[in-house]
Amino acid sequence: MPEPTPLSADHPLLALLRRHQRVLLAGAPGTGKTTLAAAAAATLARRGVVCRCLSVDPGLPGFGPPGAVALGVWRGAGWHPERLAALCSLDAARFRLPLVDALRRLAAHCPPGPLLIDAPGVVRGAGAAELLPALAGVGDARALALLVPEGAAAPLADECRALGLPSRRLIPAAEARHPGKLARRQRRTAAWQAWLDGAGELTLRLDGLAVLGTPPPRAAPGAWRGRQIGLLDARGETLALGEVLELTADRLRVRAAPPSASVAAVVIRDAHRERDGTLATAPRHRQARPAVALPELTRRLPPATADGGPRPVVRLERAVATLVNGVFGDPLLHLRLRHQRRSLLFDLGDAGRLPARLAHQVSDVFISHAHFDHIGGFPWLLRSRIGDYPACRLYGPPGLAGHVQGLMSGVLWDRVGDKAPRFEVAELHGERLRRYALVAGREPETLPSRPAEGGLLLEEPGFGVRATRLDHGTPVLAFAFESQTRARVRKARLAARGWPPGPWLGELKRRMLAGQGDAPIQPPGEAARPAATLAAELLDMRPGQRLVYATDLGDTPANRRRLQALAKDADILVCEAPFLEAEADQARRTGHLTARACGEIATAAGVACLVPFHFSRRHAGDPRPLYDEIRSRYPGLAVPADE
Repeated sequence: MPEPTPLSADHPLLALLRRHQRVLLAGAPGTGKTTLAAAAAATLARRGVVCRCLSVDPGLPGFGPPGAVALGVWRGAGWHPERLAALCSLDAARFRLPLVDALRRLAAHCPPGPLLIDAPGVVRGAGAAELLPALAGVGDARALALLVPEGAAAPLADECRALGLPSRRLIPAAEARHPGKLARRQRRTAAWQAWLDGAGELTLRLDGLAVLGTPPPRAAPGAWRGRQIGLLDARGETLALGEVLELTADRLRVRAAPPSASVAAVVIRDAHRERDGTLATAPRHRQARPAVALPELTRRLPPATADGGPRPVVRLERAVATLVNGVFGDPLLHLRLRHQRRSLLFDLGDAGRLPARLAHQVSDVFISHAHFDHIGGFPWLLRSRIGDYPACRLYGPPGLAGHVQGLMSGVLWDRVGDKAPRFEVAELHGERLRRYALVAGREPETLPSRPAEGGLLLEEPGFGVRATRLDHGTPVLAFAFESQTRARVRKARLAARGWPPGPWLGELKRRMLAGQGDAPIQPPGEAARPAATLAAELLDMRPGQRLVYATDLGDTPANRRRLQALAKDADILVCEAPFLEAEADQARRTGHLTARACGEIATAAGVACLVPFHFSRRHAGDPRPLYDEIRSRYPGLAVPADE
């Protein structure tokens, strides 16, 4: 980093430091927090004042290695790290609790004097709302400096006010720019490589060594190679930060600086070295699982029936999904949640085969777009929701609220009174949901918008639904239903230990599902142990399942890229395949996929099972050529069998 430009004597950040000593420096990525912190420290150094900094952005820290929280002091022309706390992740939002705990450990070692807490650039979503007050609290911040571009709305305004700290809004320097994802990754990799320069190799015996965080299974040694690893002493303090070279049966070979004390534990999360040498976030490791049990194609498929042909059914651990109108009919996927009287719908084509009572159990409807075969079943839902029912939530692309309101406005509602159907419509605009309350017979009401980071539309205990935008000549959404990792108690092992069940097991599950493997859990009559240590013995951790639904998209590079990212390693991909490759011109004119493209997308995404649908009725007499073409590109095809 070039030597920073000194700040003026009356700069507001220097004034905050003089009065309050500990200042939390926050703002969106690219607003220049790290550069400003260095400039403030350099200015104070010229006056003989020693300034320290807690660098809390693991993705691209101002000093110290990526994947860690660092405490540093300004000497000469730069920061000099004094202590580290290994996070082994670049994702401050996902691992916010371990991040806050790392900050707590380092803050306890800060001597009196000016201290800047350089916060990560997480300013949107639930993670940001939780992270800001936690950083202020454990860092014992006495003031807040918030970098906000001129004319822009301040992020986390309510959370900032709730801190009750003296605060100043600072305008970023004119040259402050977000480096971009590529430059950020290159700088992060260079910093990590520089950190490892001169490091040696050491071998750790895993017997008796606590393995914390969210490591891959030991049965998958390839997933360990290149993972960032923190070496910890018996008190949980970081001795060194390095990289896994190899995992064998009972030994771990790592590249790291020699530790200054005995290693009692290691921490591993999701920071890893990719094949091209860059430091990035590892994809979620997925254990091999048997293919989803769906019938295979036998000698002949039956001709399509009047109700749209065969209706594939997919059974997941948390839900049962049915293509209501078959592979030829209007798109309508009914997802019935197990152990609940509740259903989700993906698209809302002809709903005549659904009973009215089901509409009372539908809580959320995810509409890809408003072409008639995808929304024509809305009158069924509208009529069935007359009564004392809560608002049904609808999600879709921009303009959905207007289309729904138009369908509702075509009916006279003078006699329904307080029993008018009510809906909450959310339109995905970028990474934000614009929301509207629609009540039959009344004017629409605009509701407060909310963030949809990463396309996340709905998040509840047990599952979530996210979306990505595709192109069909009009904006179209594809959806992913994602169930969360499940933790089951191994009762035989619990009994062998002689430990009775109780609330402590629920706490163990919660900690592990939240990625807090280093949290202390106390079994009955025993000393507290890290959650990850107990979980390795007592819990069966099963990864959550994912079902992706995509229809009505043109075969373009952008559409393929976005859908493949959404469906990466999914258990089920329900995807349209209307035309044969010989009909590619028709597919191109109408903005649809060919069967070949459908199979290629499934293969590129690495999905476990493909369920094609939305076939053109020109193939109703014999859909086998469609299946054959898909199978030529994707061998793991699931198709209906003869009846």
